[in-house]
Amino acid sequence: KNVAVDKNVAVDKNVAVDKNVAIGIPLYWLLLDNKSGNSNVVDRCQLLDALLKVIGKERIRVLVADREFIGHKWVKYLKDNQIPFGIRLPKTHLITLRNGDCYRIEQVVKSGQTRYFHDCLIEGIVCHCMIKGLEKGDFLFLIGTLPAKQLGELYRKRWCIEVLFQSFKQRGFDLESTHLKSSEKLSKLLVFVSLAVAICVKMGEYAHGKVEKIRVKKHGYKQHSFFRKGLDLLRIGLKRLTLDFIDFFSECIQTFIRWIQIQFTYHQSFINFLG
Repeated sequence: KNVAVDKNVAVDKNVAVDKNVAIGIPLYWLLLDNKSGNSNVVDRCQLLDALLKVIGKERIRVLVADREFIGHKWVKYLKDNQIPFGIRLPKTHLITLRNGDCYRIEQVVKSGQTRYFHDCLIEGIVCHCMIKGLEKGDFLFLIGTLPAKQLGELYRKRWCIEVLFQSFKQRGFDLESTHLKSSEKLSKLLVFVSLAVAICVKMGEYAHGKVEKIRVKKHGYKQHSFFRKGLDLLRIGLKRLTLDFIDFFSECIQTFIRWIQIQFTYHQSFINFLG
């Protein structure tokens, strides 16, 4: 699992939907009551503690997060708990190299250049880092516990959570249109929307593999993602309710239920092992 943390403290699993796109399937989330809309280190640590009790840290390949999720206590929590991570930092942070020299990142990397450093001191924590000079004076500044040359590729997986939110919102279930204000009711709504996203992805995968391949366009990308393919099939099928669709849908749901049963069996075995 590649775990991504976003502004509303959503944690998700990467599901490859084709060679070009990935979508996140939510595993656990916490609705925030604060007015800022951002989590603090206590929120994030509590969320990960709850998640680790279910899946165990050995199933996490890497945790990726953007520039909002920084700070000594947060990075120390991840390292102390041996959770592999790759986090983007703002360019204002200093880097202390192994020889003791301290630099601003614009002093060590120029535009268009990429450099890798190991065992640096950043945020008061010893870790590896990758710094890439971008256009207009910006930088891609990544730190983590994994080898520095792996950080860029792993950080790209964070995009899966953005694809998920697109599916939640305007490109999928229009979640923003809800009038619910109760945190408890919103959390329950997220359960059903998350299940719906997972079902659409599995239906799209099944249709691509067993019914009709999704056409690949000239630029090399598929015409539709598995999520979009599954959602369109579901919409059309529920309107027409033909016997073929009922059989197709039933098989998809049975496959999905078997997957859930496998997960429950694994988690129960894992909990019994711990306890």
